[in-house]
Amino acid sequence: MITVADEALLRRAIAVSARAVELGDAPYGSLLAGPDGTVLAEAHNTVRRDDDITAHPELKLARWAARELDPEVAARTTMYTSCQPCGMCAGAIVRSGLGRVVFALATEQLVELNPESGAWPVVAQDGPALFETARGPVEAYYRRS
Repeated sequence: MITVADEALLRRAIAVSARAVELGDAPYGSLLAGPDGTVLAEAHNTVRRDDDITAHPELKLARWAARELDPEVAARTTMYTSCQPCGMCAGAIVRSGLGRVVFALATEQLVELNPESGAWPVVAQDGPALFETARGPVEAYYRRS
């Protein structure tokens, strides 16, 4: 359920996306709000500026959260973002331990506004394969821990 406080923070994330456009960057912005609603960090998309396909704001903030927040705090932290996180960012959000994401535009809505954003091809994947060979390094690593 999205609250009035959520809406205010989501509007701020959208404002970050608008500022990104003013700076010549893609129109995506995000922020992290701590358990008490305090904004902890903000970021916008800098894929073109940084020549880095991973420079999505959600990924930047997930990395920041994983480095800077205690797991208990991260679990009570909310990411507010102008668009629904892509698969890459969603994976990073899960790994960072963040507790919640609130987004403005769903992926389907973004594709309606910019059909090119939905034009990514599906990459073929084959596997699993070589289980007996691949398990060795994994088991060795986890036996050390």
